[in-house]
Amino acid sequence: MAPLQALVESLLGPDLPVRFEAYDGTAFGPADAPATIVLRDEDALRHIVRAPGELGFARAYVSGSLDVEGDVFAVLDLQRRLPDVKLGPRQLATLARLVGRSALAHPPAIPAEERAVGGRHRGRHSKGRDEAAISHHYDVGNDFYRLVLGPSLTYSCAVFESAGDTLERAQANKYELISRKLGLTEGMRLLDVGCGWGGMVLHAARYHGVHAVGITISRQQEALARRRVADAGLSDRVEIRFQDYRDTADGPFDAVSSIGMFEHVGVAHLEAYVTRLRGLLRPGGRFLSHQISRPPKTPRRLRPERAAMAPRGFLNRYVFPDGELHEVGTLISAMQRLGFEVRHLESLREHYDLTLRHWLANLDAGWDEAVALTSEGRARVWRLYMAGAAAMFASGGTQVHQILGVATPTTGADRGDSGMALRNRWEAGGLDVGTDVDADTGADTGADAAISPSGAEHQLTTG
Repeated sequence: MAPLQALVESLLGPDLPVRFEAYDGTAFGPADAPATIVLRDEDALRHIVRAPGELGFARAYVSGSLDVEGDVFAVLDLQRRLPDVKLGPRQLATLARLVGRSALAHPPAIPAEERAVGGRHRGRHSKGRDEAAISHHYDVGNDFYRLVLGPSLTYSCAVFESAGDTLERAQANKYELISRKLGLTEGMRLLDVGCGWGGMVLHAARYHGVHAVGITISRQQEALARRRVADAGLSDRVEIRFQDYRDTADGPFDAVSSIGMFEHVGVAHLEAYVTRLRGLLRPGGRFLSHQISRPPKTPRRLRPERAAMAPRGFLNRYVFPDGELHEVGTLISAMQRLGFEVRHLESLREHYDLTLRHWLANLDAGWDEAVALTSEGRARVWRLYMAGAAAMFASGGTQVHQILGVATPTTGADRGDSGMALRNRWEAGGLDVGTDVDADTGADTGADAAISPSGAEHQLTTG
C-alpha cells in the first residue's frame, strides 16, 4: 500500500465514500464515487504540513494544489461524519517524510486571496478596521456578485414558499416579509443598516411608499446602489450613504432594518449597536434584525473570543475577516435590556441552505466568467465557502433568524402601546410581489400583477 493511501486510511478508515488521486500516481477509493479529491502537486502536502488543520487545507484548495471533482457536498459530508479527525504528530511526521526536508524548507506561496485584517487598524471592530474587513469581502467586483447572486443582487437568506421557487421570487418574498413585519406604510421613514446593493430600500420605497436611507461601508456597493436607485426613478424617496451606523444621527426613523449585517458588529460592540439603533427610532418604531446565528456553546457565558471566528480558520482568513456569530439569545437579551420589546422570532435555517445552493449553481454555471472577473483563487474561495455554509445550515451547525423588536413606550400616555395587532398576519395573501427583476436597476418588472402595498396593509393594519 502506498504511504499516502496508508495515511489517509489511518485517518478516515478503509471504506472511503470518495476517491483520492495524487500527483505521484496514487489512486484509491471507489471508481464510481460521487467525488474525487485530487492532490495536483506536492504543494498540497506542503500547505497541510506547514499549517495543520483547516487553514492548510484551505490554502491548498484555493491555490489549486488540491481540488474536488464532482459533488463537493459528498466531501463535506465526509467531514461532517468524521468531525474528530485531526492530523496528529505521527500523521504530520509521515506527511513531512512524503514531502521531504528540502521541500519543507521552501514554503509554498500563500494565496493572494488570504487576508488577516489588522495592521494599523488594531482595535477589533474599530471603524477603520471594520471598513477594511468589509472591503475585503464586498469590494471584489459588482459584476462578480451579480453573477453569483442573480439580478436582485441580494446577499442574504431568501424566503421560499416552496422549494420550487426561483431565487428571485424568494428574495422578493424576503423583502416583503420584512416590510410587513416592520409595518411599513406610505410616508414612513426607514433606515436600512448595511444596505448592500440597495435591495431592501428599493423594495420598501417601490411597494410601500416609504422614504428610505440605506447605509454601507463598501464603496462598490454604495456606487452601484446609488445607480440602481436613480435608474429605478426613486431618487426622491431613497438615499444611499457611505456611512457607518455609529455616525448615523438624523433620526427619528419609523423603522430600522439590519439584514445580514449584525455578523460584522462584534459582541464587544453589541450594546453600543443596539443603543444607537434604539436612539434612532421614534417611540413605537420597529427594528428587525435578520442575522446568521450559531447554536449555544459551553461554557454558557459568552466571551468575545468565543463569538469570533477562529483567527487561523478559513472563514476569517478568506471570507469574513473579524466576523462573529452570536447565539440568537445574545441579541434578544440585549434588545430587551436596552429599550426594545422583542415581539417575534423566526428561524429561516432551511431557507439559507436553499439560497446558498442557488448561489453555488450560479457560480458553477458561470465559472469561467467568475474567474475572468476576479481570479481563480477568488472563485474557489466562494465555491468552498458557499458549499460549506449550505452544509452547515442543512445540518443545524449554523442558523439564521429574524428578530423583531418594538421601541414600546414605557412612560406617558402611550405607555405599553406597541402598535402590534393581536395576531400576526404577515403572510396573509402570500408574499409574492412580482419576480421579474431588471438586472441593472433591481426593479421588479412584473409589478403590475403584484399585490399592492395598500392591499397588503389593509389586511395588516397595525400588525
